[in-house]
Amino acid sequence: MSNTSISLTRFLIEEQRADRINPDLRLLVEVVARACKTISIAVGKGALGGVLGDVGSGSDASINVQGEAQKKLDVLSNEILMEANAWGGHLAGLASEEMDTSHPIPDKYPRGNYLLLFDPLDGSSNIDVNVSVGTIFSVLRCPDGVTNPVDADFLQPGTAQVAAGYCIYGPSTTLVLTVGHGTHCFTLDREVGSFVLTARGMRIPEETREFAVNMSNQRHWEPPMQAYVGDLLLGSEGPRGKDFNMRWVASMVADVHRILTRGGIFSYPLDRKSADKGGRLRLMYEANPMSLLVEQAGGAASTGHQRLLEVQPTGLHMRVPVFLGSKTEVEAAVGYHAKAG
Repeated sequence: MSNTSISLTRFLIEEQRADRINPDLRLLVEVVARACKTISIAVGKGALGGVLGDVGSGSDASINVQGEAQKKLDVLSNEILMEANAWGGHLAGLASEEMDTSHPIPDKYPRGNYLLLFDPLDGSSNIDVNVSVGTIFSVLRCPDGVTNPVDADFLQPGTAQVAAGYCIYGPSTTLVLTVGHGTHCFTLDREVGSFVLTARGMRIPEETREFAVNMSNQRHWEPPMQAYVGDLLLGSEGPRGKDFNMRWVASMVADVHRILTRGGIFSYPLDRKSADKGGRLRLMYEANPMSLLVEQAGGAASTGHQRLLEVQPTGLHMRVPVFLGSKTEVEAAVGYHAKAG
């Protein structure tokens, strides 16, 4: 880092002066960042804040649209992001992984020209065991002439994103952001209360010896995935000719952050358990924003058959298979699927 610390606000103002973003997009990113700071405080308090555990219990447990039991922090994080972004005048509508449908900005507030989608707390199964979790977000333009957006207005391919990012709540709170001109990392200075630029223009190494995958699902994988991981496990004695290490946090933000920092490939393939849903991960809330961040850092992202950012969404909660990370390794994984037809 240079002798002069560059805050997130200064960074965004400089992007605006360079005509890479407009004032409304700058404000939107700053509001999301402030909401993430509030979530970070709640995550950091843990049991002291009374936010651990599920919402309700037994037959009274709260289940979200994904069919998953909601954690108290899931609900709190969703409320923080909803409230923070409702009144600023930069959004026309927003959608959350925790909600069935999109929500237009209330009539009592001015409306802007952007749409915000977010996963308020990714990896929430790790909350109670004090493992890193995070917030993922994606920004789209509201279609021209639309003042009261509905779900269909959000169904734009990942290439249409004007910004994307995530905030990881770990030993330090870190915001990783792209506005379409590189991927940049900001670390929260807790004493000052602001995000400070700590890595400009992150680059993912093209080659890697690390892979992240949930091996407990191996028996459910399709043949090309079985063959791909099987060759990785053979190491230097196999056709890949080198030894690989496996890493798996079960928190997408943590696994992707490691890959953005030092390389690797993250895989959540189609398998028998998720075939009827189309995959495990949500295109709009997880795959698209992470794919944009990875591509802007020189990596690649694919479903195994198609560039992820070019997938046309058919629903707010559409799911897809995901391969993303170091470019050469993603191409290798895709090659196994292409060979299998």
